[in-house]
Amino acid sequence: MLKNAFLMLVTLALAIGGGGGSVWYALKIQDGVGAIRIGQWTAFPDIGTPAADPYSKARVAREGVLALGRAEGLSFVAERDSAGEQLKRECAYKIVGGFPTARFWTLYAADQSLGVIQTTKPRLAALQSYQVLRQPDNSVIISVSKRPSPGNWLLSDGFGRMYFVLTFYDTPIASSTGLSDVTLPLITKVGCDA
Repeated sequence: MLKNAFLMLVTLALAIGGGGGSVWYALKIQDGVGAIRIGQWTAFPDIGTPAADPYSKARVAREGVLALGRAEGLSFVAERDSAGEQLKRECAYKIVGGFPTARFWTLYAADQSLGVIQTTKPRLAALQSYQVLRQPDNSVIISVSKRPSPGNWLLSDGFGRMYFVLTFYDTPIASSTGLSDVTLPLITKVGCDA
């Protein structure tokens, strides 16, 4: 009798722990259910719509973010550079390329909760489309580092993992047909502090 009760408790612990762990993992990874990937960037186009899957709804509830509807815009998150390595706050990066058509876009360096990295100068941890310097071909080169850099510079201060969040507002790429021929900027590591 005691043996059966013990086995039942072990079974319940494994079921609840395994189920909870699998849900945590599904919500934590960027390539979750309903995700689309363009280069290093990942987005969940259905996250703010009634057609959102249960994992997307749980992600919004857990992170407490305001999900954009299809007509409002689309957010992309990058957690790795073009070489496939995790982004680190102690490293310097170049974000180079063109941006899809949008009325307005923002780019910021984020921490694990996808909030703006807390730095000594928080206003330097984000850029937006009206303030960047553009190349003759309308592309943008953004330097991300601890040290100021000429041109477009994004501050990444501290140590640990980092993400880039690129949000397009009022853009045709938010529709499902607009994502087929979209290219997003490349993220290249320049170097790291020892």
